[in-house]
Amino acid sequence: MTRPLPRARGAALAGGVLLALTLTAACTPAGADDDGVEVLASFYPLEYVAERVGGEHVAVSNLTPPAAEPHDLELSPAQVRQIGSSDLVVYLSGMQPSTDEAVAARDPENVLDTAEAAGLEAGPNGSAAPAPEGSVLDPHFWLDPTRLATVGHQVAEELSAIDPDHADDYAANAQALEDDLVVLDEEYATGLAACAGATLVVSHAAFGYLAERYDLVQVGISGIDPEAEPSPARLREVRGVVEDAGVETLFFEVLVSPKVTRTLADDLGVGTDMLDPLEGHTDEEADYLAAMRANLDALRQGLVCEAAG
Repeated sequence: MTRPLPRARGAALAGGVLLALTLTAACTPAGADDDGVEVLASFYPLEYVAERVGGEHVAVSNLTPPAAEPHDLELSPAQVRQIGSSDLVVYLSGMQPSTDEAVAARDPENVLDTAEAAGLEAGPNGSAAPAPEGSVLDPHFWLDPTRLATVGHQVAEELSAIDPDHADDYAANAQALEDDLVVLDEEYATGLAACAGATLVVSHAAFGYLAERYDLVQVGISGIDPEAEPSPARLREVRGVVEDAGVETLFFEVLVSPKVTRTLADDLGVGTDMLDPLEGHTDEEADYLAAMRANLDALRQGLVCEAAG
């Protein structure tokens, strides 16, 4: 039979438990819990950066489901609430209207808009002709590794403010990410050196920053919006560019129907290949670095470049 504790002893134990809980709370970094800092990224490249920079100290969620096209993302009520409750929200204004609206409505305490660090520009960068849908802001900065490295350091600063006890780890992780991206940038610069000035025809104008960085000339069959259908006039314009520049390959994408690109290629008697704009993550075994290297291989095979040596 269990005997009740004396009142004084019970009070002392209760006080000890309360003191222990208070000390534990005091030692827990602001915004962190047993699962780490809760970071919510709006689509894959930002998720990748948050995971690399945060490491073991963060739990990262992605608003955009795997293999989904992020431009047309529609948020569920639960996702909208998650924007308001996460320790840090990392997004890109102008990329996903539903996310922009939810961030404005929920007003999260810690939110990082990566547009400024990424240095977004009106597109299309490196294009041979005016943008099919007019000059609009190109959000696809992550296809230039140097811009993604800058965002990595910005994420580290935000995480350090939320969780200062691990600030050194965040800074070191951001530097390690930058080191990897510098190597990737050098691989692209070397691999595409003989392709300077080559015409890059893609299904939609997502590769402007890549073209600008590595001295290519982007021609988008469609504009920034991958779902926009090109007009007959635009198709005639692209056809003329392909014929005049001697283009041998048209590039379609992983998350968008290749029908228009393949039909145009068949009409012109040229080949097709795939480039991944990395807007969504489709292969769990291939991260950002692996997908970018696969893109480099496709570009080296598909572009018309000068013979080495």
